[in-house]
Amino acid sequence: MLMDFDPQVEGLVSQPFRLFWPGRRGRLGHVPDFFARLADGTGVVVDVRPDDQIGPDDTQAFAATERACDLAGWSFRRVGVIDPVLLANVRWLRGYGHPRYWGQETAERLMEEFAEPKPLLAGAEAVGHRIAVLPVLYHLLWRGLLGTGLESRVLGLDCVVRRSRAEGGAW
Repeated sequence: MLMDFDPQVEGLVSQPFRLFWPGRRGRLGHVPDFFARLADGTGVVVDVRPDDQIGPDDTQAFAATERACDLAGWSFRRVGVIDPVLLANVRWLRGYGHPRYWGQETAERLMEEFAEPKPLLAGAEAVGHRIAVLPVLYHLLWRGLLGTGLESRVLGLDCVVRRSRAEGGAW
């Protein structure tokens, strides 16, 4: 979900391939969790595993995956525990990711309204009725056209929102 939120990720596939390599106990293998194609054309392979759940076999598998990625010209990342506040906020915004929440006129007015940072609800109500405006605002936050501190606190009506350039990189 965080990779889907990141505007630098243009393509994403889960369990993209299986690696095999010889080990002392025979043939070993590993299936990475994700492959992402980034906007600059580079590839990144991602494994998701918290630090406290990595054993010796996992360490070997991650090292083999990193070597294979180097040979392919890709980068490798292992992601641990995701910040729960960031995850809750991105999960909420994901519900507004569908294009049905886009409204051209409302979006343009919101972008103008948030040229200067201000609380979410104050900016929304300056544009129109909150029932009509908030879904568009959340959609703009999902797309990264508006921004707020998603890592610092749970998204609320008093969060300060501003126009932003989509930088991404939450994962």
